[in-house]
Amino acid sequence: MKKLLILSTILIGFISCSIKEKPEFLRVENITISESSSNFITLTADAYFNNPNDVGGELKTDEIKVYVNDNEMANVSTESFKVPARKEFSIPLKALVSTDSIFSDKSLGGLLGSLLNQKLKVQYKGQIKYKVLGFSHTYDVDKTENVKIKF
Repeated sequence: MKKLLILSTILIGFISCSIKEKPEFLRVENITISESSSNFITLTADAYFNNPNDVGGELKTDEIKVYVNDNEMANVSTESFKVPARKEFSIPLKALVSTDSIFSDKSLGGLLGSLLNQKLKVQYKGQIKYKVLGFSHTYDVDKTENVKIKF
């Protein structure tokens, strides 16, 4: 009888902590140039989500590409991110862009225009993958902002 009571308590606890729906992708904001050197420019952004579930999960961002003035320049590279349960949260999207790729022949015209306007057109485009308990879902990301260049 005691084993049955323990088993039913565990079963009820597992059922009540269910996955009602996938986390909701809200937006991408705060695209900025966080650091710059003679070799690299670091672009950062925040992807916002809301998880209504009682269990967390894991997000991966390996498939997001970064475009500067409509030229592919980098991939977002982060480790997997743990999703908190029943909470709105954000994950950082960080990309290193080589200054050599910005000064290449294919993007030089756009760069000169950007220097005159003091703005870069930065686009994050790709997918974020969510995984929990064998369930997975992908979110499409496509956000473009004009980022002010600081001299």
